[in-house]
Amino acid sequence: MKKKELDELKNTLIEEKNKILNHLERLSASQEISDANANAGDSADIAALEINQASLQKIGKRETYLLKKIDLALRKIEEGTYGECESCGEAIAVARLRARPVAQLCIDCKTEQENLERRYSSDRDTEEEDDMFEESSEEA
Repeated sequence: MKKKELDELKNTLIEEKNKILNHLERLSASQEISDANANAGDSADIAALEINQASLQKIGKRETYLLKKIDLALRKIEEGTYGECESCGEAIAVARLRARPVAQLCIDCKTEQENLERRYSSDRDTEEEDDMFEESSEEA
């Protein structure tokens, strides 16, 4: 990978990290305001507030996870290993890194991983359906 491309990707990662940190800070501030208003309103208002808080927590967890991946990518840039597939060791295509700068796998390894996950998920769903069928058969 060329130095110019690496610098471009590093800047993208830093910008994304700053956006997320700013967003998490705003979420935290809005959470504090929501907590202060938690006792105000009727039960519908309180329920809506709880749903909103749960959504904010989910977003916050997702963004915190992404922050960890960004920090890992930035660390790899410093170590000189950024852009290497963690599975096969081959170079990850620059186009893939531009699309997903935190990518840890080349497209072939990622595709294989997703296929395995789908297969596992499909097998698990089939097992759960079989278990439900056996339970309903036993009840009959």
